[in-house]
Amino acid sequence: MEKVRVDDTRCIGYGACVGIAPETYDFNEDGLSEVINPVLTEEAKAACEACPVEAISIGEEVEEEKEA
Repeated sequence: MEKVRVDDTRCIGYGACVGIAPETYDFNEDGLSEVINPVLTEEAKAACEACPVEAISIGEEVEEEKEA
């Protein structure tokens, strides 16, 4: 299942994502965007495209392999 992520090293707190998809994104205590619901929706996709610094990514969720 595809999920959305915000790269907090790239985010500048512009807020387009929060305005477009408030059910998916919100501001954290530092004023940067964070994902509050990683499920991919049409609004979440639109917010990804609207991000001026391309801090939002969409991709498959990958589970880390546990070392034996």
